[in-house]
Formats: sequence, C-alpha cells, structure tokens
Amino acid sequence: MNSDQFEGKWKQIKGDFKKKYGEITDDEYTEAEGNFDKLAGKVQERYGKSKEDLKNEIDSW
Repeated sequence: MNSDQFEGKWKQIKGDFKKKYGEITDDEYTEAEGNFDKLAGKVQERYGKSKEDLKNEIDSW
C-alpha cells in the first residue's frame, strides 16, 4: 500500500464522519461533502493517484 492508497483510506473514514455529522446536524452541505470525500478516497485507494490528479478527474466528470 503506497501513501496515496493510505490517504484514500483516510479520506473514506473522514467522508463517513462528515456524512454522519451532516445527518445529525441536518446540514446537507456537510453531508454532500462527506459523500464526495468518500468517493475521492475510494478512487484514490483503488488507483493510487495523487489528490490533485483525482480532483481534476472528478471535476471533469
């Protein structure tokens, strides 16, 4: 596991936390941000790409 894959795992955990926090506080923006972080983390873990590369790819979708 390289550092980008590890960072991807961490983003998934952080995304889950943000999503749950958004649900508890009824903050839709934070919940959506958590979903985005989790998606970015999964992609980063799978492909081992850097944060900047992933952001550019996701923005292009």
